[in-house]
Amino acid sequence: MSMKQKQIFLLHFFYWLLIIFNGVVAGLVYNTRNLDILSVTIFFANFLGFYVNYFFIAPKFFDPKRFYMMIIGFFIGVFVFVVFRYSIEEILLPALTGRRNYKEGTTFLYYFYDNIYYSSLTVFVSTNLWFFKYYSKIEAERTRLIEERKHAQLQALKTQINPHFIFNSLNNIYSLVYQNSDQSLPAIEKLSELLRYSTKDLEKDVISLDKEISYIESLIGLEKLRIKNPEMLVFEKKISNPKLEISPMLLVPFVENAFKHGDFRNKGFVLEISDENRVLHFYLHNFKNQGMKDTASGIGIENVRKRLEILYPKKHELNIKDLESEFIVDLRIIFPYEND
Repeated sequence: MSMKQKQIFLLHFFYWLLIIFNGVVAGLVYNTRNLDILSVTIFFANFLGFYVNYFFIAPKFFDPKRFYMMIIGFFIGVFVFVVFRYSIEEILLPALTGRRNYKEGTTFLYYFYDNIYYSSLTVFVSTNLWFFKYYSKIEAERTRLIEERKHAQLQALKTQINPHFIFNSLNNIYSLVYQNSDQSLPAIEKLSELLRYSTKDLEKDVISLDKEISYIESLIGLEKLRIKNPEMLVFEKKISNPKLEISPMLLVPFVENAFKHGDFRNKGFVLEISDENRVLHFYLHNFKNQGMKDTASGIGIENVRKRLEILYPKKHELNIKDLESEFIVDLRIIFPYEND
């Protein structure tokens, strides 16, 4: 049973508890047997009228665009209540006990008029509880649709990353093969490992932080094969919670971007990753290749921006400095503690 269903159940429970309590108190105050019987009959009339309106009348006549339909539905609910009470108290009760609520000969029209107040209260409460259930259902459906849309959007964003990575890596391998480099075969092997890894993990909503970092390490290892001074690629990590769960391929696009647009002839980059106090800190500083201008350079990073907004609203801070010759990424993501 969901939280909303529990709330609806409790509202019904307390309403009937109040009705029963009111009948008991009335019986004690007036101390008459006849009133005790009438307390039972009006309870049954209340119960029948309440749930006929709740399950059949309110759902049938509720239409915000046609207010007159709701008015008609309300009076039908009142009429049904009065019919139930009249049948019980003026037909069934006299036949079984010889007692009745009104004097013999009382017309149904007068009975209806005299019971408008009691019936209106029952129909009003019943209709409002149905409204609460109806809007709770609408809200639950809206939340479900938002979650499905969010999931679909995340899946679409993640699938954009993989082709981008393949394109970059194939360019690197093509360069090695073109130069007849001995490093081309190890590069192909590295790429096949990364593709198996990325294909498997992109299907998941989250992976462990150490897997994401392992992916970055493999990517750096692949890129080092084509760089003359691989020692210029400085990667420092300080991880105390390797099993923190993170969306796959969330950090990798920044590293890809550095390799694609960075200057690695005389300069490298500095990459630092830590998770002190369950705050993931990703810092990347690289120098830009001034001779290469790519209008599509921001695709991967814009992708990450969108995913961060969806996955970690108000729980992340992304600062990017796109200077003339340098590119700096400073990202922090706050992960809640397990008991939060």
